[in-house]
Amino acid sequence: MAEKVQQKKKFFNYIFKLWFLFFAGLIVAVLFFYGVANEYFGKMPTFEELENPETNLASQIYSADGQLLGSYYIENRSNIHFRDLSPDLVNALLAIEDIRFTEHSGIDEKALMRVAYGVATGNSKGGGSTLTQQLAKNLFPRGENLSTLQLIIRKFQEWVTATKLEHNYSKEEIMAMYLNTVPFGSSAFGIKSAAQTFFNKAPDSLNLEEAALMAGVVNAPTRYSPVRNPERALQRRNLVLSKMAEYGFITQHVCDSVSRIPIDMSNFGVLDHTSGQATYFREFLRSEMHDWAAKHFKADGTPYNIYKDGLRIYTTINSRMQQYAEDAVKEHLGNDLQPAFYKHWKGYHYAPFVFPESEIEAEVDKIIERAIRRSDRYRLLKNAGVSADSIRRSFRTPTRMRVFSWKGVIDTVMTPVDSIRYYKYFLMGSLMSVDSRTGFVRAYVGGNDYRFFKYDHVTQARRQVGSTFKPFLYTLAMQSGEYTPCYKVPNIKYSVQLPDGTFWEPRNSSNDRVGEEVTLKWALANSNNWISAYLIKRFSPQSVIQMARKMGVTSPIDPVPAIALGTPDLKLYEMVGAMNTFANRGVYVKPIFVTRIEDKNGNVIERFVPEKTEALDEVTAYKMIELMKGVVESGTGIRLRYKYQLNNPIAGKTGTTQNQSDGWFMGITPDLTTGVWVGAEDRSVHFRTITLGQGANMALPIWAMYMQQVYADPTLGISQGDFQKPLGNVDIEFDCDKYERKQAQSRRNQQKQFEDEF
Repeated sequence: MAEKVQQKKKFFNYIFKLWFLFFAGLIVAVLFFYGVANEYFGKMPTFEELENPETNLASQIYSADGQLLGSYYIENRSNIHFRDLSPDLVNALLAIEDIRFTEHSGIDEKALMRVAYGVATGNSKGGGSTLTQQLAKNLFPRGENLSTLQLIIRKFQEWVTATKLEHNYSKEEIMAMYLNTVPFGSSAFGIKSAAQTFFNKAPDSLNLEEAALMAGVVNAPTRYSPVRNPERALQRRNLVLSKMAEYGFITQHVCDSVSRIPIDMSNFGVLDHTSGQATYFREFLRSEMHDWAAKHFKADGTPYNIYKDGLRIYTTINSRMQQYAEDAVKEHLGNDLQPAFYKHWKGYHYAPFVFPESEIEAEVDKIIERAIRRSDRYRLLKNAGVSADSIRRSFRTPTRMRVFSWKGVIDTVMTPVDSIRYYKYFLMGSLMSVDSRTGFVRAYVGGNDYRFFKYDHVTQARRQVGSTFKPFLYTLAMQSGEYTPCYKVPNIKYSVQLPDGTFWEPRNSSNDRVGEEVTLKWALANSNNWISAYLIKRFSPQSVIQMARKMGVTSPIDPVPAIALGTPDLKLYEMVGAMNTFANRGVYVKPIFVTRIEDKNGNVIERFVPEKTEALDEVTAYKMIELMKGVVESGTGIRLRYKYQLNNPIAGKTGTTQNQSDGWFMGITPDLTTGVWVGAEDRSVHFRTITLGQGANMALPIWAMYMQQVYADPTLGISQGDFQKPLGNVDIEFDCDKYERKQAQSRRNQQKQFEDEF
């Protein structure tokens, strides 16, 4: 009996110890998790921090027609909602990462037991982290160099964070948050950036094989990169597909069929600032947005940061018109003008530089030396303390490099000095196109290729404008009331006395109609310099400058008579804005690039409206339109008619500068004002003949090719109609043949009246 009592006592003691250990363990676990939650073992993220994680959100630049042009970022990351996800992507992620996602509350006990069993038996079958735990880790990064104890504590902290997330967010929100935070490689953070980078698609447009690939990549972006490791990526994608079939998301037949489809990376493109559409525009806008951000503040009092705050910048650029503009520059320069330039200079030792024979060697050496000192290579070597002799040698050492060509990037070996000479040969093209009424900039091409030519010829460069400046002078004449487009002036030499007592007397490039009386319309159409001298003598350089200022020109201009021929150095941006004043019935509209800016939540921070100033009356503006129509109808721009078959009403002006260094064309239609400049980086590089170097040959074709594509796209709604006449009766004859007949008839009538009276 005593023995039985003793056995019972031992049994109850054993049971008591088990329960004691159980409850003690439970209490310790509760206290431990309480300590974790209350930050006894280290800082925990607050609910506010979880709701607003400090991730670097890229600011996105959108075109007026809703296309993503590019981003400003430290991490190329943008957020989306669950509704923006492809169902195939959601199913693929569940199949490969967390099939019980909809069942657990942040911690998957079954998965943990599987992990524990694998550790105990040495037969591991995967991890135990749920999507929610992975999200917690992404929102609350572990840091580096953690000890084993710290790593264990951090794991429990992630469990607590995951529980908080499950308590405060729906499963759909957690799924979207997870996909917003994970890296996909190739500088893409979050599914929105990844879908754009890998497939040039939105996340809701991913098909089954693309969704499976994206779901597979998140586990190890580098190992399963479809760019770096395509074979591993294919295996991983097919594993995801097999898991989807195993869990019933797709049939086995679909799995087998899709698994045979190769990975298509034809639309892959890293979204950096040197690639994609409107690269020059985006770089110009970066500076503008920097200035804007420094003056605008968030709710916490800190200024906005375009690299971190996920702003949405809605621009005036039309993506299709931008593409047409880029295509036109490439087609004309790459297929026509640059080959003609090479042919023109073939066989010349110092090509393509133009200097007097006695000076050319020294001048070319100076140009190359300046280019060396301005190069990134020189600056980096000099800052690193490399000696001048070593720098010189490095510039004459053959180096493997990638260089620009119109046929595509070339991998080659050449010395840096030779690469400088190679690039000096290239003619550059730029274009800006604005909506005539609103001033919205619809297309902006700053150069040939931003990867190789960083200088922006729209808003940075000032180049001599040539005869495109003459409309400012003629505007004064039209505004005075004394002159009309059909007013006649003797086509003879005119002299203007200078302050030092000498005389300025320009030459003409043509001997047409010398000594005859010519109309102002004919003179402008044919860029006659003698008539420009007549007008500058009549109105003074200061008056012309004042008119240019009213029309938006801000660059310095010397008040000398030679401005009548276009000696000022101005920006293409200024010229397009000024010429648009004629199309906009005398009202100058400052070209505008952005319509609104939103924060990361879609709240509008600021809207932008065009700045407008009445520069001249609408009758004067209409006179100028009729004058400039003559350039296209019978003057230097006539090839728009016979070569490019653009027969709609167009007002225009060509411009050719000294030695053919710059070629310009300004084209105005009722809906669009577009300017084009073409020239080399150095003004000493140019065609040797005016036939090839004039604006009508260098710049006008780009305008024509651009407008042909614009008119061929009916969705743009660009009219081919005529300009609107001013309200009321404009008692002016713009057809100079009719005007001359009327004048002749008037003279006959006066003569007859005189004879009748006497």
